Amino acid sequence: MDHTMSQYEQAAPRTGRDGARRPRVVIAVDLPEPLCARIEREEPRVEVVRDHSLYRPRRGPADWSGDPDHRRTPAQQQAYREMVDSADVLFSLPDVDPSELARTVRANPSLRWVQAMAAGGGAQLRAAELDRDELDRVAVTTTAGVHGSPLAEFAVFGVLAGAKTLPRLQRQQRAHEWGERWEMTQIDEMSVLIVGLGGIGAACAEKFSALGARVLGTTRSGRPVPHVDQLVPIEDLARAAADVDAIVVTLPGTAATDGLIGDEVLGAVRPGTSLVNVGRGTAVDEDALVTALEAGRIGFAALDVTAVEPLPAQSSLWDHPNVLISPHTAALSSREEERIVRLFVDNLDRHLGGRELRNVVDTVEFY
Repeated sequence: MDHTMSQYEQAAPRTGRDGARRPRVVIAVDLPEPLCARIEREEPRVEVVRDHSLYRPRRGPADWSGDPDHRRTPAQQQAYREMVDSADVLFSLPDVDPSELARTVRANPSLRWVQAMAAGGGAQLRAAELDRDELDRVAVTTTAGVHGSPLAEFAVFGVLAGAKTLPRLQRQQRAHEWGERWEMTQIDEMSVLIVGLGGIGAACAEKFSALGARVLGTTRSGRPVPHVDQLVPIEDLARAAADVDAIVVTLPGTAATDGLIGDEVLGAVRPGTSLVNVGRGTAVDEDALVTALEAGRIGFAALDVTAVEPLPAQSSLWDHPNVLISPHTAALSSREEERIVRLFVDNLDRHLGGRELRNVVDTVEFY
């Protein structure tokens, strides 16, 4: 292979009908071909480059990282890197790997924008450890909002499981015990505090409000959010937590949110409060959570995320009777790929028109 000009630089013409150079969009992960073609069809001003023979095979829908046991040959790895290094715009971090993002940013001065596959793409960007000039040159956007509906459904499921005493029902069923009747909690009698009112939090607010719950939500801006009955300043989080029946955490993983749901908040809640986390696991202090569970202040916890993933085998959360563990799977949907492409095409139009992109990562807080 002629290394002075790769096959991707020699391939299709990079100019439009008016002779202007067409920006090159490189698909860096195994996006199904019909969706690659959709980007091409809906935005003819760009050149869409992909090579499905070079991607890590997917194990299911939206499996952007691909099979971790797959290994490219040296020639394939070189071809893959040449492809991603030819991009003006990247659809996904290369191999969803922050170190590969850093490598391609430094190898490719033409790169201007990377669409991350995660709603929490800020953590990936932080892990890439780019310098300030690199951060200023390359915008990184997230898929915030794409996962709102499925995660909001899991949040409703988690709160319902606590309200309807799922652990007690399962325990008595396993014991073949009918027992006495008891009163369950009704969602339309509950107050639910949503910690984080971004895309996921707003979707949660809509669903809980539709079920008749009184919805509270934390805010830094103070701006009203639809379906939220009461906004709570973040500094008043512990006080608000003391007056609700359930807490739903949708926070991203940042320095400001690390351990935010800790001793102060969990020590303030009233007995039997339910906790659901569909944000980032680091937002909940797991030692404080175990203490609150043992004291009965948290009556039930549904966790789709944990501070360390996979959750270590020695974690006491695995065996606690009032904890439900989901292996970060609540957002997985066969429609995720289509939703991300829809967001990407909209942002591509904004990018080409010189307008502000949606979901740009803040390069100070990485959120």
